[in-house]
Amino acid sequence: MTLSLVFCFGFSFALENWKSVPPAQSAGIPLGGKGLILSNSLNRNETAVVLLKGTAEPLGPRVTAIPGQPLLFHETVNANFDLPPVPFTDITPWFLKSFYIDIRLNAEIFQKRFVEGFIPFLIHSGSLIFLLCSLGFAIKFSAWPLANLFIGILAFRGVLALETFFYSPEMQDIFDSFFKNLMPVEFAVPLIFIGFGVMVHFYSFLVFIVKRRDRDDD
Repeated sequence: MTLSLVFCFGFSFALENWKSVPPAQSAGIPLGGKGLILSNSLNRNETAVVLLKGTAEPLGPRVTAIPGQPLLFHETVNANFDLPPVPFTDITPWFLKSFYIDIRLNAEIFQKRFVEGFIPFLIHSGSLIFLLCSLGFAIKFSAWPLANLFIGILAFRGVLALETFFYSPEMQDIFDSFFKNLMPVEFAVPLIFIGFGVMVHFYSFLVFIVKRRDRDDD
């Protein structure tokens, strides 16, 4: 837990102060030369536009390739022609997309707590790390290491989704109305994490005692 807290604080400190680092003095590499092809995916059945003079004249002469039709040449972008709608779709699987959203929201929460001060950051990150450490029994749940690995990944994913759910505006309003006269709403989620982590640690301790007693009886 200590190493995780130190790493988390150091990483957040580095990201927060990254904007103070002067940019590199190297010149940027121009992207695309003459004959640059613009397309929205790697599918063959799609509309593509070829910029004959590249990014130097993006509105200059171009060739439009429409599936099933001859190539069309246009002097400028203002030429009178109709193009079929080009669908810019995202084919990323849903579980990866939801994981990315939760990671981004988690990073925003960490950044917000870091800006508020060391104590709010320590309370948030410490409670979250304590909860994650309490789930260590998940990687020893069965006798199959691969199954334990997937169980641990699912446990981590569940905590991440639970944090996103607890910090949603609707849940924050519920916590605010429930803990209005007891504590600030910022302490509600860390308190829940610590309480759940204590229960899991207690469960793990009881399982350890039972297994040890069984070994002694044998």
